[in-house]
Amino acid sequence: MLSETVFRSDDLPAADRFDCWRELVSRTHAPLELRSDHRADFRASQRVLDLGAVSVWPTTFQPVCFRRSPKLIRQSDPEGLHVSLPLSGALRTVRGEEETEYGPDSLCVVDTSRTVDVHGGDGSLPHSGVGLEVPKALLPLPRNRLDHVTGLRLSVREGFGALLRQLLTQLARGTDAYKPADGPRLGSVAVDLLSALFAQALEAENALPPETRQQALVVRIRAFVRDHLHDPNLNPGAIAAAHHISRSYLYRLFEHEEQSISAWIRGQRLEYARRDLAEPALGATPIHAIAARWGFPRAADFTRAFRSAYGIPPRDYRQGAQGFPE
Repeated sequence: MLSETVFRSDDLPAADRFDCWRELVSRTHAPLELRSDHRADFRASQRVLDLGAVSVWPTTFQPVCFRRSPKLIRQSDPEGLHVSLPLSGALRTVRGEEETEYGPDSLCVVDTSRTVDVHGGDGSLPHSGVGLEVPKALLPLPRNRLDHVTGLRLSVREGFGALLRQLLTQLARGTDAYKPADGPRLGSVAVDLLSALFAQALEAENALPPETRQQALVVRIRAFVRDHLHDPNLNPGAIAAAHHISRSYLYRLFEHEEQSISAWIRGQRLEYARRDLAEPALGATPIHAIAARWGFPRAADFTRAFRSAYGIPPRDYRQGAQGFPE
């Protein structure tokens, strides 16, 4: 599990909840003025996930208004960007005369160096979302270009936006699959995806360093593979063609990864098949059908690969995992 800080208002006396949560948000993001009609008995929960220089915070709170004022900016400016992915409830920003509303299909970007009012929640309905905190110094784009991102309403329906949404929602669901040492790597992935998303929206892709573009492409390729593991024709040639790159360039992209692209595909297929074999609801599904579902059309090939990976035949693994004979 990643290192994280957990806040639950229910753990505190009602009179202390609002001020304690305001202090947590100010430490995580930047000093803010907060207003809420629910201050007397405020309800909020928040997890702050440590990803090195980056943090991710899934949160739910009753309607509140955050204000980053000129006075607070003069007093303290961490020079960061906060990216919010709304999951439920309204999220609205007011910058001067401009008002923008964001929903689950978009990202809201707040710059700690700029004044803004952010309204979360609507009436009596709470707001839930995932925040991503990134120092501007980590983003490999010219500062004068970054100044324009707060005016954008970034879609998470496709491309880099969809990949970033997938990462944030996955982390919000839980981090049991990760170790604390994985935090900085996940932070780097988030920064690469955010940089690519900004560059695309600002039409500034050429401003990104080659390594950032390459890492963002690797993330896109991994997502593509996971979506097509069921296809027995999924191979390096098909992946390269889908991403308009040569097969040799695909191999070079994975030279610095832990596994080659072919080994990683094989490992992903085996892992998903292993999970299905351990699933009681799939106990009546033949092993060869599970193998075919994850890209192994030949049962004998699957058995050999499974035994090589896990040291036990799939039939024996299922018996041990589910406690009944095949």
